[in-house]
Amino acid sequence: MKQEYTHLPLGEEVRGLSGFYIPCKEERLKYDGKEVLYVIGTSTLDSSCCGGGGTCGYAVVPGFLAKWKSKQNKAGLPVSEVEPVADEAARREIGKTIRETENIGNIDFW
Repeated sequence: MKQEYTHLPLGEEVRGLSGFYIPCKEERLKYDGKEVLYVIGTSTLDSSCCGGGGTCGYAVVPGFLAKWKSKQNKAGLPVSEVEPVADEAARREIGKTIRETENIGNIDFW
């Protein structure tokens, strides 16, 4: 099932209730004849009421690219069409490559 992924501005804080995250870079990884989109960033808890703060790196994998930045949303941000990585073996292999390439342990797949 295809989904839309909105590309956030890189290097800009996105504030939440207990902190913020910053998408730092987007990468396209070749896998099994397709391209996988993943985003590397940092997240910081700085205003949580139930614990100390901290910063960590993360990777988000929206999925296989179907259409790259094919339109814009109402805010003018580019939107791509992706298909989430459903196969567990593919997730393991893609996750391993990202861990080794980016030195990131926290990887979330859509």
